[in-house]
Amino acid sequence: MLGLLIAVIVVAASVHDNAIGITLLDKVAAANPSVTKGWVDAGFKNAVVEHGRSLGIDVEVVSRDPQTKGFAPILKRWVVEQTFGTLMLHCRLARDHEAPPVSAVSMIYWSMTDVLARRITGTTTPTWKTVGAAGHHPPDRP
Repeated sequence: MLGLLIAVIVVAASVHDNAIGITLLDKVAAANPSVTKGWVDAGFKNAVVEHGRSLGIDVEVVSRDPQTKGFAPILKRWVVEQTFGTLMLHCRLARDHEAPPVSAVSMIYWSMTDVLARRITGTTTPTWKTVGAAGHHPPDRP
């Protein structure tokens, strides 16, 4: 609910959501046995829900209300989108610069460490407005 990561898996786009979901649930259950609830989008099928149940994790498929017209954020999914947006502030994650998946995982953890440090210290994340045209910070910023 805080938008902090507890597990990361980076795979090719061709890998099916269910395979990723099952692997991710295994990783979460092994490293974080206190996790009892998970939310997934409609791309995940019953296999992930059943696998979560076998691990003691209640996996709920969060879907959009079919009666809703236009854009309407879904609060549980909005946390994920917000986290992705925060990761994109770290330039190396804005494009596919990382060839090996393990390198991309490391950059994601590094970025989330930065996010957590900023939350603890109360500092803000620099935005495109604080960076000069040549990509350099103004003189009053490091």
